[in-house]
Amino acid sequence: MNCKLRLIGTVVVLALIQPIHALSAPTLIELTADANRPAVNDLVRSTVFAEATGSTANELSKQVSKLIADALRTAKSYPGIKVQSSGTSTYPNYSKSGKIDSWRMRSDLLLESSDTAAMSDLLGKLQSTLGVSSLVLLPSPETRKTAENEAILDAITAFKVRAKVIADALGQRYHIKQLSVNSSSQLNQPVFRAAAKSMALDSAPMPMEAGDTQVNVNISGQIELE
Repeated sequence: MNCKLRLIGTVVVLALIQPIHALSAPTLIELTADANRPAVNDLVRSTVFAEATGSTANELSKQVSKLIADALRTAKSYPGIKVQSSGTSTYPNYSKSGKIDSWRMRSDLLLESSDTAAMSDLLGKLQSTLGVSSLVLLPSPETRKTAENEAILDAITAFKVRAKVIADALGQRYHIKQLSVNSSSQLNQPVFRAAAKSMALDSAPMPMEAGDTQVNVNISGQIELE
Protein backbone atom coordinates (compact mmCIF):
# COMPACT_ATOMS: atom_id res chain seq x y z
CA MET A 1 0.00 0.00 0.00
CA ASN A 2 2.83 2.40 0.90
CA CYS A 3 4.57 1.66 -2.43
CA LYS A 4 1.46 2.69 -4.35
CA LEU A 5 1.27 5.99 -2.47
CA ARG A 6 4.90 6.84 -3.16
CA LEU A 7 4.43 6.11 -6.88
CA ILE A 8 1.41 8.38 -7.08
CA GLY A 9 3.32 11.15 -5.34
CA THR A 10 6.14 10.95 -7.88
CA VAL A 11 3.71 11.26 -10.78
CA VAL A 12 2.18 14.38 -9.19
CA VAL A 13 5.60 16.05 -8.82
CA LEU A 14 6.52 15.36 -12.47
CA ALA A 15 3.20 16.77 -13.61
CA LEU A 16 3.94 19.99 -11.75
CA ILE A 17 7.51 20.33 -13.09
CA GLN A 18 6.66 19.99 -16.81
CA PRO A 19 4.58 23.21 -17.14
CA ILE A 20 7.37 25.16 -15.39
CA HIS A 21 9.90 24.06 -18.04
CA ALA A 22 7.47 24.97 -20.79
CA LEU A 23 7.05 28.49 -19.39
CA SER A 24 10.81 29.08 -19.09
CA ALA A 25 11.71 28.07 -22.68
CA PRO A 26 13.97 30.75 -24.26
CA THR A 27 12.63 33.06 -26.96
CA LEU A 28 14.61 32.86 -30.23
CA ILE A 29 14.37 35.56 -32.90
CA GLU A 30 15.82 35.25 -36.42
CA LEU A 31 17.43 38.33 -38.00
CA THR A 32 19.26 39.30 -41.18
CA ALA A 33 21.47 42.28 -42.04
CA ASP A 34 23.23 43.35 -45.25
CA ALA A 35 26.15 45.57 -46.16
CA ASN A 36 28.21 46.27 -49.27
CA ARG A 37 31.51 47.92 -50.13
CA PRO A 38 32.98 48.88 -53.54
CA ALA A 39 36.12 47.08 -54.68
CA VAL A 40 38.17 48.76 -57.42
CA ASN A 41 38.55 46.69 -60.59
CA ASP A 42 42.35 46.62 -60.54
CA LEU A 43 42.82 43.39 -62.53
CA VAL A 44 42.31 42.94 -66.30
CA ARG A 45 41.74 39.59 -68.00
CA SER A 46 41.43 39.18 -71.73
CA THR A 47 41.35 36.30 -74.21
CA VAL A 48 42.79 36.85 -77.68
CA PHE A 49 42.78 34.30 -80.48
CA ALA A 50 44.23 33.46 -83.87
CA GLU A 51 41.86 31.82 -86.34
CA ALA A 52 42.25 30.65 -89.91
CA THR A 53 40.58 28.45 -92.52
CA GLY A 54 42.40 26.28 -95.08
CA SER A 55 42.26 23.15 -97.14
CA THR A 56 44.65 21.12 -94.96
CA ALA A 57 45.21 20.90 -91.22
CA ASN A 58 48.98 21.15 -91.74
CA GLU A 59 48.62 24.43 -93.63
CA LEU A 60 46.40 25.82 -90.87
CA SER A 61 48.78 24.75 -88.12
CA LYS A 62 51.65 26.69 -89.67
CA GLN A 63 49.54 29.79 -90.21
CA VAL A 64 47.99 29.86 -86.72
CA SER A 65 51.25 28.94 -84.99
CA LYS A 66 53.01 31.88 -86.64
CA LEU A 67 50.30 34.30 -85.50
CA ILE A 68 50.51 33.00 -81.92
CA ALA A 69 54.32 33.07 -81.91
CA ASP A 70 54.33 36.69 -83.09
CA ALA A 71 51.79 37.58 -80.39
CA LEU A 72 53.90 35.94 -77.69
CA ARG A 73 56.96 37.88 -78.79
CA THR A 74 55.00 41.12 -78.59
CA ALA A 75 53.57 40.22 -75.17
CA LYS A 76 57.03 39.47 -73.75
CA SER A 77 57.89 43.16 -74.09
CA TYR A 78 55.30 43.80 -71.34
CA PRO A 79 56.76 42.11 -68.22
CA GLY A 80 53.78 43.09 -66.09
CA ILE A 81 51.37 41.01 -68.19
CA LYS A 82 50.96 37.27 -67.64
CA VAL A 83 50.42 35.25 -70.79
CA GLN A 84 49.43 31.61 -71.13
CA SER A 85 48.05 29.36 -73.83
CA SER A 86 44.36 28.64 -73.41
CA GLY A 87 43.81 25.85 -75.92
CA THR A 88 43.78 25.09 -79.65
CA SER A 89 40.86 23.60 -81.59
CA THR A 90 40.50 22.31 -85.15
CA TYR A 91 37.10 21.87 -86.80
CA PRO A 92 36.08 20.50 -90.21
CA ASN A 93 33.90 22.52 -92.57
CA TYR A 94 31.45 20.38 -94.56
CA SER A 95 30.13 20.92 -98.06
CA LYS A 96 26.46 20.52 -98.98
CA SER A 97 27.15 16.91 -99.93
CA GLY A 98 28.39 16.20 -96.40
CA LYS A 99 32.08 15.90 -97.27
CA ILE A 100 34.88 17.83 -95.58
CA ASP A 101 35.97 20.60 -97.93
CA SER A 102 38.13 22.70 -95.54
CA TRP A 103 39.37 23.05 -91.99
CA ARG A 104 39.18 25.78 -89.37
CA MET A 105 41.67 26.19 -86.54
CA ARG A 106 41.63 28.47 -83.53
CA SER A 107 44.23 29.03 -80.81
CA ASP A 108 43.62 31.16 -77.70
CA LEU A 109 45.91 33.14 -75.38
CA LEU A 110 44.87 34.30 -71.92
CA LEU A 111 46.27 37.67 -70.76
CA GLU A 112 46.15 39.00 -67.20
CA SER A 113 47.57 42.12 -65.60
CA SER A 114 47.01 44.72 -62.90
CA ASP A 115 48.51 47.35 -65.25
CA THR A 116 45.49 48.63 -67.17
CA ALA A 117 47.51 51.00 -69.35
CA ALA A 118 49.94 48.26 -70.42
CA MET A 119 47.11 45.85 -71.20
CA SER A 120 45.31 48.49 -73.25
CA ASP A 121 48.47 49.18 -75.26
CA LEU A 122 49.22 45.47 -75.83
CA LEU A 123 45.69 44.68 -76.96
CA GLY A 124 45.86 47.59 -79.38
CA LYS A 125 48.94 46.03 -80.99
CA LEU A 126 47.57 42.49 -81.05
CA GLN A 127 44.31 43.55 -82.71
CA SER A 128 46.07 43.93 -86.05
CA THR A 129 46.45 40.13 -86.34
CA LEU A 130 44.35 38.59 -83.56
CA GLY A 131 40.74 38.76 -82.41
CA VAL A 132 39.66 39.70 -78.90
CA SER A 133 36.97 37.32 -77.63
CA SER A 134 36.65 38.61 -74.07
CA LEU A 135 37.76 41.46 -71.85
CA VAL A 136 36.75 41.84 -68.22
CA LEU A 137 37.95 44.08 -65.39
CA LEU A 138 37.54 42.78 -61.84
CA PRO A 139 39.04 43.23 -58.36
CA SER A 140 42.26 41.38 -57.56
CA PRO A 141 41.89 38.75 -54.79
CA GLU A 142 43.60 41.07 -52.28
CA THR A 143 41.37 44.04 -53.14
CA ARG A 144 38.22 41.93 -53.00
CA LYS A 145 39.20 40.43 -49.63
CA THR A 146 39.77 43.90 -48.12
CA ALA A 147 36.35 45.12 -49.31
CA GLU A 148 34.71 41.91 -48.09
CA ASN A 149 36.23 42.23 -44.60
CA GLU A 150 35.03 45.84 -44.35
CA ALA A 151 31.53 44.81 -45.47
CA ILE A 152 31.48 42.01 -42.87
CA LEU A 153 32.19 44.53 -40.09
CA ASP A 154 29.43 46.80 -41.40
CA ALA A 155 26.95 43.91 -41.57
CA ILE A 156 27.77 42.74 -38.03
CA THR A 157 27.23 46.29 -36.72
CA ALA A 158 23.88 46.46 -38.54
CA PHE A 159 22.90 43.07 -37.11
CA LYS A 160 23.67 44.17 -33.54
CA VAL A 161 21.76 47.44 -33.97
CA ARG A 162 18.70 45.56 -35.23
CA ALA A 163 18.94 43.01 -32.41
CA LYS A 164 19.09 45.79 -29.78
CA VAL A 165 16.05 47.54 -31.26
CA ILE A 166 14.00 44.34 -30.93
CA ALA A 167 15.27 43.49 -27.44
CA ASP A 168 14.67 47.03 -26.16
CA ALA A 169 11.14 47.02 -27.59
CA LEU A 170 10.41 43.86 -25.62
CA GLY A 171 12.14 45.15 -22.49
CA GLN A 172 14.67 42.33 -22.38
CA ARG A 173 18.37 41.74 -22.84
CA TYR A 174 19.72 39.44 -25.52
CA HIS A 175 22.74 37.46 -26.62
CA ILE A 176 23.67 36.23 -30.10
CA LYS A 177 23.08 32.50 -30.42
CA GLN A 178 24.12 31.83 -34.03
CA LEU A 179 25.50 33.71 -37.08
CA SER A 180 25.99 32.82 -40.74
CA VAL A 181 28.03 35.02 -43.12
CA ASN A 182 27.64 34.93 -46.93
CA SER A 183 29.24 37.15 -49.57
CA SER A 184 28.75 37.80 -53.29
CA SER A 185 29.95 40.22 -55.97
CA GLN A 186 28.19 42.26 -58.61
CA LEU A 187 30.10 43.74 -61.56
CA ASN A 188 29.07 47.29 -62.42
CA GLN A 189 30.24 47.01 -66.03
CA PRO A 190 29.35 44.94 -69.09
CA VAL A 191 31.62 42.12 -70.20
CA PHE A 192 33.20 42.87 -73.57
CA ARG A 193 32.67 40.55 -76.53
CA ALA A 194 33.91 41.04 -80.09
CA ALA A 195 34.39 39.03 -83.25
CA ALA A 196 37.79 38.62 -84.85
CA LYS A 197 37.34 40.74 -87.99
CA SER A 198 35.67 43.62 -86.20
CA MET A 199 38.74 44.04 -83.99
CA ALA A 200 41.41 43.55 -86.63
CA LEU A 201 40.89 46.93 -88.30
CA ASP A 202 42.40 49.18 -85.64
CA SER A 203 45.70 48.95 -83.74
CA ALA A 204 45.08 51.90 -81.38
CA PRO A 205 45.14 51.21 -77.62
CA MET A 206 41.90 49.64 -76.44
CA PRO A 207 39.92 52.06 -74.23
CA MET A 208 39.15 50.77 -70.72
CA GLU A 209 37.28 52.19 -67.75
CA ALA A 210 38.14 50.34 -64.54
CA GLY A 211 35.02 51.07 -62.48
CA ASP A 212 34.35 48.97 -59.42
CA THR A 213 32.60 45.83 -58.22
CA GLN A 214 30.10 45.82 -55.37
CA VAL A 215 30.99 43.23 -52.74
CA ASN A 216 27.86 42.27 -50.83
CA VAL A 217 27.74 40.56 -47.44
CA ASN A 218 24.65 39.05 -45.85
CA ILE A 219 24.54 37.99 -42.20
CA SER A 220 21.71 35.85 -40.88
CA GLY A 221 21.42 34.49 -37.37
CA GLN A 222 19.47 34.10 -34.16
CA ILE A 223 19.34 36.04 -30.95
CA GLU A 224 18.08 34.63 -27.66
CA LEU A 225 16.17 36.91 -25.30
CA GLU A 226 17.22 36.57 -21.68
